[in-house]
Amino acid sequence: MSGTSQLDFYRARADQARAEADAATLTHVRERCLRSEAAWQALANRAARAEEMRGKILAEKEAREAV
Repeated sequence: MSGTSQLDFYRARADQARAEADAATLTHVRERCLRSEAAWQALANRAARAEEMRGKILAEKEAREAV
């Protein structure tokens, strides 16, 4: 799974968890879904930072090789 598709997957799961929380009628189910959303969002944030760092490293490498 590439970085972008992994990031998209994490974001989609966070969105799904939020929708399930919004639809939940029981408090404990809503809280569980919100915890799930937070976990998926944390994974998405981490994946986005990793993707950004990979891009910076690649750009630096290309700049060094161009010199």
